[in-house]
Amino acid sequence: MIFYAVRHGQTDWNALGRVCGRTDLPLNAEGERQARQTAGSLRGLAIERIVCSPLLRARQTADFAAQVLGLPVRVDARLIEQDYGIFEGRSVTDEAFLRAKRQFAVRYPGGESMMQVAARVYALLDEERRKGGGPVLLVCHGGVLRLIRTYFADMDNDAFFHYSAKNAQVETYRAD
Repeated sequence: MIFYAVRHGQTDWNALGRVCGRTDLPLNAEGERQARQTAGSLRGLAIERIVCSPLLRARQTADFAAQVLGLPVRVDARLIEQDYGIFEGRSVTDEAFLRAKRQFAVRYPGGESMMQVAARVYALLDEERRKGGGPVLLVCHGGVLRLIRTYFADMDNDAFFHYSAKNAQVETYRAD
């Protein structure tokens, strides 16, 4: 089974380098361009279903893909971005945020831990694998993509910390 995992297109907060977890921002003009381009790159793939995060930026990105692929979009809350708690809206280079980001089993103050996010994302991936069938397109967020990557391949802590998907980036994974 093949999984295509896509990060949503750019938002204003992405462009400004701000931490954006649960804040429900739309795509900006560049994000719409990226999402259209990514959707076009999916044309011709035998994708059977699209599953996306409930946040607007992911749904907008998924809608572009749905138009190209002629498929409905199923929203699944397990793909929502991590709750970054008190760090929401801060700079992605904020020292306190970066220290907290290295603590995978510790909840962000007022938010959730990476381990909590992994539990829900892994459960979704397991469920999709049990369903079987053709390729699945998952439209989600940077933090969620990092966890999807760990589901299919081991990453040491340093690689996990430094991994970052670009907006509208597509990754391909094969599960047997």
